[in-house]
Amino acid sequence: MFEELRQQLPAEIMRENELMQYHTSFNIGGPVDLMVLPGSVEEVKCVVNYCHKHTIPLLVIGRGSNLLVRDKGIRGIVMKLGSNFQEFLLQGDQIQAQAGISLYDLARNAAAASLQGLEFAEGIPGSFGGAVVMNAGAYGGEMSDVITEVQAIDETGEIRLFKADELNYSYRHSVFQEMPCYVLTARMQLAPGDYNEINARMQEYAQKRADKQPLEMPSAGSTFKRPEGYYVGPMIEELGMKGYPLGRAQISAKHAGFIVNRGGASAEDVLALIAIVQKRVREKYGIDLQPEVRVVGEE
Repeated sequence: MFEELRQQLPAEIMRENELMQYHTSFNIGGPVDLMVLPGSVEEVKCVVNYCHKHTIPLLVIGRGSNLLVRDKGIRGIVMKLGSNFQEFLLQGDQIQAQAGISLYDLARNAAAASLQGLEFAEGIPGSFGGAVVMNAGAYGGEMSDVITEVQAIDETGEIRLFKADELNYSYRHSVFQEMPCYVLTARMQLAPGDYNEINARMQEYAQKRADKQPLEMPSAGSTFKRPEGYYVGPMIEELGMKGYPLGRAQISAKHAGFIVNRGGASAEDVLALIAIVQKRVREKYGIDLQPEVRVVGEE
């Protein structure tokens, strides 16, 4: 099925029947038909063109920190922009970086250059590209505050440049959720600051995160989007569901807004737990909770 692609790409960046559990922070997920780990824009373009030409489903991921892959896995190709795709360039008070670099590394590099504005991202798991797509944020900051332009590739293999006012940013949303377009690189505008003050803020945020979130257990971060005027964790606590288990999945006993993998959890465990929470919240509060975690794969 993938013979033509094998002739165009190095064998070492292609893996057939790769288990997605090794590529998500949830440690959950069945096999994908083919995973490709490109190291250049040319290789990315090759994969996109091949999938478009042969009408093969393509899923592009970063570090899998906001992803729940179903147990039957994924049909088609997963292209992972990770450690092979993480170059960055510091230009004065701007940083341009490839999609695969981790937010942690970006925030630390910004701090080392005494640039402020990205401190909020220090403890957000996952890749820069995923954060750009999701408009990731914490502690009063989000990616829309710093992104000035994004280079992406569309489903036909065309490279496109998006300026900040074209990104349609809102809470956990961007234009890239509305179209088949994949982030390659993005540029951030930061501001000069004092290294010690920047580092102190980052340490404060990291400590808050460690105190409140179940970082010691596999999860996909916050399970649900926050409905306007409410906080998900306290709502679930009021329902008496903090620490509630189902199979090998569990609502965290540390923060009820997280579902964690106690070891060996299936996607079905997590999805069933999500459904129970949604039902009970709807019954008590009249609110339809929407998952923040992205669910993919064959049902």
